[in-house]
Amino acid sequence: MRAALLALLLGLASLMAAHAQVLDFESLPDWGKDDHLAALQSFQRTCDLMDQPDWQPICRLAATVAPDEAAARAFFELLFRPVLVGTPPALFTGYYEPVLQGSPVRTARFAWPIYRRPPELRDGAVWYDRATIERGILNGRGLEIAWLDDPVEVFFLHIQGSGRIQMTDGRVIRVGYAGRNGYAYRSIGSILVQRGYMSQDQLSAESIRNWVRSNPSVGASILDLNPSYIFFRKLPDLAADQGPIGAMGRSITPMRSVAVDPAHVPLGTPVWIEKDGTDPMHHLMVAQDTGGAIKGAQRADIFYGTGRAAGLAAGSIKDPGRLIMLLPIDRAFAMLPDG
Repeated sequence: MRAALLALLLGLASLMAAHAQVLDFESLPDWGKDDHLAALQSFQRTCDLMDQPDWQPICRLAATVAPDEAAARAFFELLFRPVLVGTPPALFTGYYEPVLQGSPVRTARFAWPIYRRPPELRDGAVWYDRATIERGILNGRGLEIAWLDDPVEVFFLHIQGSGRIQMTDGRVIRVGYAGRNGYAYRSIGSILVQRGYMSQDQLSAESIRNWVRSNPSVGASILDLNPSYIFFRKLPDLAADQGPIGAMGRSITPMRSVAVDPAHVPLGTPVWIEKDGTDPMHHLMVAQDTGGAIKGAQRADIFYGTGRAAGLAAGSIKDPGRLIMLLPIDRAFAMLPDG
């Protein structure tokens, strides 16, 4: 088993090296115009969790960098090299932390639950699908964290993976991802386009919400065509200005944290985002989260923040571009075919 795993890892390393290109900072559009200090502060949040030998001295040094833009830029330029892995165009989408209304008990208004992870659920195992769970397979087990007032918002909370819930008793609770039922995510937007309910240029999170609410019977059946189902956990008390907890167990930062595929982009890695589209973006961010629909080296989900405005911005993003990792110098050059 260990030999097979080693062979797989060596094969993955060889494949990445065959598609790796080391760049220079001058080739990154608007590199000099970015807020490197904001990127450094995001990097510092999780850097101590990176225990590989080539990251450890960098992370110790990161903690000592003066809170100054010039010092932050010099830190990245002296210790890293930009590395392009995979074949652009990338696909960039956005996500956010919704603020929802909820109740600790079921009422006529608050009738749609979000659940804790069932104890028998095993990571990677296929369990009950969304439709089966929605029909009440978990009723009576006391797994409800809260009851929400809108089934469409429950569905989108599953997509976002975290949220704030304003409870009827005055509390605000934070919930985050705790597990999934083992089914791959299926895009509801793609289904609406395939069935002729919406054109590709009409697609956004908001337009999907509105369509499902306007067509509740058909809409509910279409939501069930995504078999993936997410379970949640109550997060520890977080300050109101702190973002939700990402895959590294720390709060993520609006417009400086991205969700990636950790099979291609190691968590904690700084990444340079070149997003095209109607609102181009050239920013240094940090790979601090993951997502069920985020697959591949040129795929990232940008965290836009908390609340409705962040949701509207995030829900309209589906843009091409280029994702570039910043890697320690020795690691960067070791990824080249002759490295």
